[in-house]
Amino acid sequence: MPPEPRWFLLIHQIPPKPGYLRIKIGRHLQRLGAVAIKNSVYALPASEDAREDLNWVLREIVEGGGDGSIVEASFVEGLSDERVRDLFRAARDAEYQEIAEEARSMRKRGRANDDDRQKLARLQKRMGEVVALDFFGGRQREPTEGLLQELAQRLEPAVKPAPQEATMQPKPQGATWVTRTGIHVDRMASAWLIRRFIDEKAKFKFVLPKSYQHKQSELRFDMFDGEYTHKGDLCTFEVLLDSFKLDDPALNRISEVVHDIDLKDDKHQRPEKPGIEMLVNGIATAHAEDDQRLARASAALDDLYEWFKRKR
Repeated sequence: MPPEPRWFLLIHQIPPKPGYLRIKIGRHLQRLGAVAIKNSVYALPASEDAREDLNWVLREIVEGGGDGSIVEASFVEGLSDERVRDLFRAARDAEYQEIAEEARSMRKRGRANDDDRQKLARLQKRMGEVVALDFFGGRQREPTEGLLQELAQRLEPAVKPAPQEATMQPKPQGATWVTRTGIHVDRMASAWLIRRFIDEKAKFKFVLPKSYQHKQSELRFDMFDGEYTHKGDLCTFEVLLDSFKLDDPALNRISEVVHDIDLKDDKHQRPEKPGIEMLVNGIATAHAEDDQRLARASAALDDLYEWFKRKR
C-alpha cells in the first residue's frame, strides 16, 4: 500500500501577461508559508486550512487567465518527506535570520528610545507571523527568540532584586529531556552534553513543537519556553554549561564552535568552525532519524572533546 498523502501540491501555469499576476501569486503563496519544490509547484503540509488557502490561490490564477491543479500527494521516489521538511525549515530560517540581524543591530546602538521600542514591536509582530508558518521547527527560531527577549528586557528594564550568589542546579538523574525534531548543531551538542556530563541516564524525546503537550516531569531544551534554551546571545549549549557550572576548558571551546555555527555571528571566530559545520550538515543529510543523528554526533563530539582536552 502506498503511504498516506502528507502534502498538498499546487501545480500551476501563469500566463506571461499581465506581469503583476505572477508577483501577486508569489506573494500570496509566501504569506501562506508554501515552498517551491519545482518550477510552478508549491507544497504545504496537508490540512483543511491548507486545502482552503490553496483553493483561493488557484481561483486567483484561473481568474487571471492561468490554470492549475491541487494534488494530494506523498513522495515515493526522489524527494523525501524529510527533504521537503528541510525546505520549509530553510525558508523560515532565512526569515528568522533577517529578524535576528535587525535585533543585533538595535542592541549595538546602546541606549533605547521610543523609536527603538516601536521597531521592537514590529520585530515581535513579524516574529509571530513567521512562527505561525513554521510548520516543522526552523533551526533559527530559538536563537532569534532569545535575542528578542533580551532586547525587550533592555528596552523595558524591570526592577531587579538584589543580586544573589549563583548556585549550581542539582543534576537530574534519568530525566526525560525533550527537544524539537530535526536536531542540528545546538541540539546535537546539548544532548551529548546532557548525557555525558549532566544526566548519564537521560532519555530523549524529539517532538514537533506545535503538537507537543508538556508534562511537568519533562525537561525541555532548545525549545520555546523550555527550561534550558537560548538566553540573549547564548545558545542552549552555553546555557547548560552555565546552569550546571561545568567549568571545563575543553567544553568551553566546544561551546564557542557551537555558538558560531548556531547563531551565525562569528563571535568567537573559531578556526574549527567550517570543518565541524560541514560534519554536522553531513550527519543531518545522511540520517533522517534523530536518534541516529545523536549517535553519530555524540561519537564525533567525544573525539573532539578529547582533542580539545589535550590541546594546549
